[in-house]
Amino acid sequence: MSIAIEGLIYGFKKNMDYAAKLVADLSEEQMIWQPAGSVAVANHPAWVLSHLNVYLPIMTALIEGRQFPDPKSHEFGMQSKPELDRQRYATKSKLIDEFLAGHEQVIETLRREGESALGRETSLERWKPIMPQVGFVLPYLMLVHENTHLGQWSAWRRIIGLPAV
Repeated sequence: MSIAIEGLIYGFKKNMDYAAKLVADLSEEQMIWQPAGSVAVANHPAWVLSHLNVYLPIMTALIEGRQFPDPKSHEFGMQSKPELDRQRYATKSKLIDEFLAGHEQVIETLRREGESALGRETSLERWKPIMPQVGFVLPYLMLVHENTHLGQWSAWRRIIGLPAV
C-alpha cells in the first residue's frame, strides 16, 4: 500500500475518533441546540453528522469509479441549513453509527482499489474543473471538508459550555 493512501486513511481514522468523542456526552436534545438562537444559526451536531454522512457513499463511488447523484441539492447537502426540528434528523446513535460504518467502508474500498483509484477521472461534472481526478477529491472530502465541520462542532461544544475533547 502506498504512503499516500495510508496517510489519507490515518487522517480519516483520526476524524472517526474525534467525531465519536465530540458526540459521546451529548443528549438527543443537545444534538440540535442553537447557542445563539436564530441570531447566528450554528451547524449543530445533528446537521454536521447528517451532512458528512451524505459524502461517505460518494467517496466510495469515486474510489470505485461509479456515478453518484450530485450532493448539492441533497436534503443535507451544501445548500441545506441546520434546523431545530429534532424529528428531521436520525437519532444520535444512528447518525454516529452511519458515520463510523461509512468511514470503514471508504477505508476498505480505498485499500482494495489502491493507488490506481486516485488517477480516475472525477465522475461529477461540476467538480471536474477544480478536482479533475479522484486524487484531488478524496483528500478534500476526507480531510479538509470533514475537518472543517468537525472544527465547527468543536467550537459549538465550547460555546454551549461543554469541555474540549
